[in-house]
Amino acid sequence: MRDLNYQLKMLCKHSHEGSFETRVGRERQLSSIANQLHDLGFRQMKATSLKQKHIQALVDHWLGQNLSPGTIKNRMSSLRWWAEKVNKRAVVASSNDHYGIPDRQFVSDQSKAKDLTREQLTRVKDEHVRMSLRLQQAFGLRREEALKIQPRWADRGDHLQLKASWTKGGKERSVPIRSQEQRALLEQAKRLAGFGSLIPRGRQYIEQLRIYERHTANAGLSKMHGLRHAYAQQRYRELTGWPSPHAGGPTREQLTEAQRQSDQQARLIISAEIGHQREQITAVYLGR
Repeated sequence: MRDLNYQLKMLCKHSHEGSFETRVGRERQLSSIANQLHDLGFRQMKATSLKQKHIQALVDHWLGQNLSPGTIKNRMSSLRWWAEKVNKRAVVASSNDHYGIPDRQFVSDQSKAKDLTREQLTRVKDEHVRMSLRLQQAFGLRREEALKIQPRWADRGDHLQLKASWTKGGKERSVPIRSQEQRALLEQAKRLAGFGSLIPRGRQYIEQLRIYERHTANAGLSKMHGLRHAYAQQRYRELTGWPSPHAGGPTREQLTEAQRQSDQQARLIISAEIGHQREQITAVYLGR
């Protein structure tokens, strides 16, 4: 293993920022970036060798590959993390505009919402995985959150409180408990998990993740992130009184001024509930 790859691996290993999946993704991305720097002719680099010329060379390479703006911006986040860890924050410009990286396109062409039927759930043989899936559907949780959640701790009466260690980006958030169906499901989850999480005692998160992947695949289920899309669309209808564009509702151009204000407020609420910092990302879930 080259020095740069090893040193970046060690930086990642000693950092506990973000969720498990975030940390794994960051390490993989930085390893790939180290390989790209080597291929671009920057040999014998160390983690502390990072310079502006390296950043520019990488960005030029990615733009030349016609990668999506979102992909490039994700890689830029990893570069900024690296620069911060070696006290070279100034090496990377604070704005992506500096490098000519175009804006991310949030609006997708079609809905990715998924429903989960009772018949589909019965094909999932592991009861903890089955409960995680039901919580994803009912509360719009990410997969990692639905595995790590401690239902008894999270239940705050009128909302679920999610710990930073469960969430992407390591930010606490709350999700409202709005219906009797959600309340009944949460009580079932509490009975199943006891005082722990939906990772059974004796298993590590990574083991339960593999079990989740295997059981959902065996049940013919895929792209369960679509359950979050369905949650967002359901919440949009509740908050506005009409379906979102991806659910067959009107586009923003077709709304009245008063409806646009309701649309904006609903998107801000939904963005917070599903754990995104920017309202713009709701276009992926809801359309625009």
